[in-house]
Amino acid sequence: MEPMIVAGILFVVTYGLLLALPNHRAVVALGGGAAFVVFGLLPLTAVPGAVDWNVLLMIAGTMGLVELFIASGMPSLLSYWLLQKIHTVRGAVVALALFAGLISAFIDNVATVLMVAPVALAVAKRAKISPVPVIISIAVSSNLQGAATLVGDTTSILLGAAADMNFMDFFWYQGRPGIFWVVQAGAVVSALILFWLFRKEKSTIEAGEKPVVTDYFPTVLLVGMVVLLASASLLPNMPAMINGMICFSLMIIGQSWYLLHGKTQIVQRSLKAIDMQTLALLAGVFLVVAGVESAGVLDWISTRFASLGGGSMLLVYTAVVWVSVACSAFIDNIPYVAAMLPVTAQVSALLGADPTLLYFGLLVGATLGGNLTPVGASANITGIGILRREGYQVSNRDFLRIGVPFTLAAVGSGYVLLWLLWA
Repeated sequence: MEPMIVAGILFVVTYGLLLALPNHRAVVALGGGAAFVVFGLLPLTAVPGAVDWNVLLMIAGTMGLVELFIASGMPSLLSYWLLQKIHTVRGAVVALALFAGLISAFIDNVATVLMVAPVALAVAKRAKISPVPVIISIAVSSNLQGAATLVGDTTSILLGAAADMNFMDFFWYQGRPGIFWVVQAGAVVSALILFWLFRKEKSTIEAGEKPVVTDYFPTVLLVGMVVLLASASLLPNMPAMINGMICFSLMIIGQSWYLLHGKTQIVQRSLKAIDMQTLALLAGVFLVVAGVESAGVLDWISTRFASLGGGSMLLVYTAVVWVSVACSAFIDNIPYVAAMLPVTAQVSALLGADPTLLYFGLLVGATLGGNLTPVGASANITGIGILRREGYQVSNRDFLRIGVPFTLAAVGSGYVLLWLLWA
């Protein structure tokens, strides 16, 4: 059997199992990567180089640092300040969604939901309404803004690594507005959708008691992380792993700070927040993608993908965006984006075009497409889990009522704006 056929079979089986066994994705991904080595499709010596250690360090450091930020109480204080300016339930829900989106542009989506959800539950209780639509609104907004910056989501980190984009490139790239502004346009349009969906919730609401921040140092570190990442991206001749080194080092500094103050429990929480399953999943995906690439599978997929549009960039771009939306509604967008980034690069090369349009289109479709279903994004799953622990059941109808119009509005506006800016 030809190597390309074997690689294609292993790829399909691996991704099929990732979908069928959501609780064992790390094992599946690592097993898939090992299978490529066993079948001789990926040389054993190529394994260390196939894994993007910079991405893994960056994610691990951010996870640990965000947990310190949560433990400090600063997110609750920020939410309190926000609610002081709001007078109706509808305004509070939209403001919380926008606030969650703003945080999520710089912090992991799941962490954002965990930070803002307690405030949302309190808002719903005081307003005597179901917290279900409120939490869903926060989750989908968090997922939306994950594509805005280099550190907003794992998929953005993957794009930055694949396209050699730095922090500032997400704001301004090759003399044109970057994807940050496209996402903000989607946020404005989707906020109007939320404002309409909650049009009947006009009762007044109070901010409640002012939360207490126990330590401002994690906030300093988090702001410092953003500043250092932006600065490093502007300086020449930086080490290849500079972003990972920054994030991981700041996490260590934060943990050391709490250890010096005898707060070992907070350090333990920070260490537990580093999701080893996600890191293992990514490592396995890197190996699988490297295996199919070395076997020529990505070249074959790229050729077929390019032929779908008959040489028309508009048709190919449309396919990339909306196929990504459909796939990410059911498949975790991390392995999907990791697999499709090299495909979009090769499709662009076949068409003789700059890959930026397809790169950004892939990120918009894959990131926002997860908002179509309750299982399409980790932020959605986290939000539903919080509601379940509070005794609320979330039906598919509950989620789709918000997720579908929100996604179509955000993706639709992003799709049009990206084409106008980058075609």
